[in-house]
Amino acid sequence: MSGTAGDTDRDKEAIDGNVLLDEVPLITPADAAIALPVASGNAAPSSNNSRRSRKNRKPPESQAKRRLEAMANSMDHKLAAAFIVVLVLYATITLGTWMRLERQAFTNVVEEHTAVHVELLHAPENVAHGDSVVVLSQGHYTRAEDIPDIFTIQHTFPIHSSNDLEVIDHPGILLANEKSMKAIIEEHEGILPADGKMLVPKFWKPTCYGAKGVRYFLGNHGDELITPEQAAQIGSYNHEGLETIFVSVASYRDPECQPTVSDIFERADHPERIRVAIVDQRVEGDDTVPPCGKAPIPCDQDPEQAMCKYAHLIDVFTVDAILSVGPVFARHLANRMYRGEYYAMQVDSHVRFIEHWDTSLLDQWKSAQNEMAVMTTYLSDITDSIDPVTHANIHPGRPIMCKTDYEGSGKLKHLRHGQQPEGQPGIHGEPTLHPFWAAGFSFARGHFVIQVPYDQFEPMVFQGEEIFMGLRGWTYGYDYYTAESSVAFHMYAIKDNKEKRKKVKLFWENSNLYPGSAVQGMKRLNGIIGTGDPGDTYYDAEEFDYGLGKVRPKEQFYKLYGIHTETQTVEDHLCTFVGKPMMNLFKPHLRKNRMGIDFSKIDFEYKDPQAKPK
Repeated sequence: MSGTAGDTDRDKEAIDGNVLLDEVPLITPADAAIALPVASGNAAPSSNNSRRSRKNRKPPESQAKRRLEAMANSMDHKLAAAFIVVLVLYATITLGTWMRLERQAFTNVVEEHTAVHVELLHAPENVAHGDSVVVLSQGHYTRAEDIPDIFTIQHTFPIHSSNDLEVIDHPGILLANEKSMKAIIEEHEGILPADGKMLVPKFWKPTCYGAKGVRYFLGNHGDELITPEQAAQIGSYNHEGLETIFVSVASYRDPECQPTVSDIFERADHPERIRVAIVDQRVEGDDTVPPCGKAPIPCDQDPEQAMCKYAHLIDVFTVDAILSVGPVFARHLANRMYRGEYYAMQVDSHVRFIEHWDTSLLDQWKSAQNEMAVMTTYLSDITDSIDPVTHANIHPGRPIMCKTDYEGSGKLKHLRHGQQPEGQPGIHGEPTLHPFWAAGFSFARGHFVIQVPYDQFEPMVFQGEEIFMGLRGWTYGYDYYTAESSVAFHMYAIKDNKEKRKKVKLFWENSNLYPGSAVQGMKRLNGIIGTGDPGDTYYDAEEFDYGLGKVRPKEQFYKLYGIHTETQTVEDHLCTFVGKPMMNLFKPHLRKNRMGIDFSKIDFEYKDPQAKPK
């Protein structure tokens, strides 16, 4: 091939825009000379017309000119492409930086572990729970309101509460004597919030349940009993398709909190299905109380510790102990950390579990065949209750809730559940119905925490929280049971643990910091459930959220269990009714769709069988 022919081919490629810059040859003087038009020695003489025609004819473009234009066009395309690439990179880096800063907000307030996020890749039609539609990815943070649909939210676990925060009123400061509180805040400048506000986790309010929120989705915010279809859409599954468990632990300067959390994971058959939310009320620098959410030994030294292996399943909200105003507010904060798990359990911070506790508890709950069942009781003492080698339950009996009475005086008078009896269960193969709810151990479906969250505005209330929570739950349609076999035991300040537990600090050390708030808190409690003085006024803000349901009337609850609110007295010997008599009377009215006992079909009033005639 001649040089001229090869150049012509390259010119065509350049005009088509397909030649690379390093393929375009430099233009040399020789190239320019070759490109000049020359007369052929054999050309025939031209006429005048031919000369005029040649004179008016446009001279042909040279190859050199064509090469220059091709090179310029090629350079323009590549510069434009390079500019676009740089612009995209700049936008990506800028957006990524902004999102990273947004996610880092408030990390100094909430202790955050590396999350394991179960992310739904696709949602095939007619998918069954447990099908392989999820994948684990490390370090991803997800908020409930960012998840677009119910199917996805039920297949996302864990969802952490860490960066999902809002500002609320501190109830102790809000309800204390205003003048006294102002002076105390000035005395504790920089420690107590001058504006009376706290930054806390938000409640679980995913948008996929409708514009009004999940509480309206479930029975129209307590107006109606929830349906089986509504209940089925609450509760997440882990990557193995197992129903998840939310465990809340509120601790006040308790050195037993750390081993309690460790035990939750160590004794479970399926620790990977459990997320623990801790409200750790502590004094900074107090070495006598280890941080509740951290392993006893640094994880880089012993990564096989349960609290290291499952650190991604632990959320910790740390509160300065000086801000503590009792268990009601602490457990209110813990309820805010619920994120859609299938079951919800609440335990004290000084509890130990038997081996396989999760499997046993779920089996017993399911044997009630009642979606509205709540397994709850005062736990038995831990001494000689758990085998030290096998960690099996060796306790001879189980507790049952059947005793309550009024205690206190004046505006602080309230109903309190007393020491509960223990014994061998008389009913086998299912849990036993009993009247009352216990704060130290409660296990239910996740919708219980959604519908019956702890009240924000009951500071310095200790005794009285259980009748308040129990009655509220009952009016929403929930039924209370004691397990046939206990799965956990409590470390009371008795027997071998008396000396150790007596040394633990209590929130009462803050009593003088919030003067008058205890009376206001108790007035609100009694006012909402109708056990206070009829003429009393109380702080009623947000009672719609923390008040009674409309599924069952509170008056029927008091009638069923012999509680006389007008005289503030109770019928004695209720324990003679609780057990087989109560089961025989109430269980036949369990709804066929398993949505709780239909008390509208029951006309019963408990009277003390041993009472002397008046």
